Amino acid sequence: MSGALSGFASTIILQPFDLLKTRIQQPDHLNKLKHSPLSPTSTLIFRTARDIAHSNGVLGLWRGTTASLLRNVPGVALYFTGLNQFRAFLATSVYFAPLRAPSARSYSTSTLPKLTPQGNLLAGAVTRVAVGFVLNPFTLMKARYESSYYSYNSLPQAFMGIMRSGPSEIFRGAIASSLRDAPYAGIFVVFYEYIKTTMSNAVSAAPNAASIPIPVSTSAAVNSAAAATAGALATLATQPFDVLKTKMQVRSETKYRGLLSTAVAIFRQRGVPGFFDGATLRMSRKIFSSAIGWAVYEGVLVAMRST
Repeated sequence: MSGALSGFASTIILQPFDLLKTRIQQPDHLNKLKHSPLSPTSTLIFRTARDIAHSNGVLGLWRGTTASLLRNVPGVALYFTGLNQFRAFLATSVYFAPLRAPSARSYSTSTLPKLTPQGNLLAGAVTRVAVGFVLNPFTLMKARYESSYYSYNSLPQAFMGIMRSGPSEIFRGAIASSLRDAPYAGIFVVFYEYIKTTMSNAVSAAPNAASIPIPVSTSAAVNSAAAATAGALATLATQPFDVLKTKMQVRSETKYRGLLSTAVAIFRQRGVPGFFDGATLRMSRKIFSSAIGWAVYEGVLVAMRST
């Protein structure tokens, strides 16, 4: 429930970031700009948003929200549930359980099982890839709904059209998604746990900390800050694979059918910067969604276990 709630909240709030990212990543060539597409002040982002709002109204920025909810709500719920269960399983192994138990004075802002960095990396990567593979048809539908290259009249029409195309179309972009999701989730969980532990220890070192229970607001702030920072680092490291995934899922040309051919096409058309198209938008979305999602998830878990 906590995972589904966090997925719902972050999807509704941040859908325009996803839409704009897809629109910027889909063409072969960006319009010539004096600004780098990596710059948060790039005119391309604001021009794209303006064109969408002009054509479809402000609500046009939320196009594909239903498709995103169908992908993200069960996806986030399955990811958090699977991650928790897999971490609990790995915590029983001497290879992944932490060698030292937390001290009595250490604050804990989480109810999740504690693992070594290697355990966190493995748990995040395996869980994210498994969930992504199962939900790839919905990921494909989401990307095409957000793209301007497809005009679906309804979600059932879009879903049935994809399903009738066969396995090769249903799982199109799945490899690129896995190459993005595995390192993203692994890097995220490692940094999230490290930053959260460091901040929690800093709180526990404060004067009179041992005699004062940790406030809910402090716990939420620690979890949000750790998740936002980890999300930014993991997003930047995996951005090229996100561009590959989008190209493969929204473009129908032969050169975008395979992972290697897609990478070659992007490099020839845009060079190295082409692999970072939409990076500002994706990073902004991941920072906010991570902060919202993990704070809600861990907060609900704490509340449920304290009742």
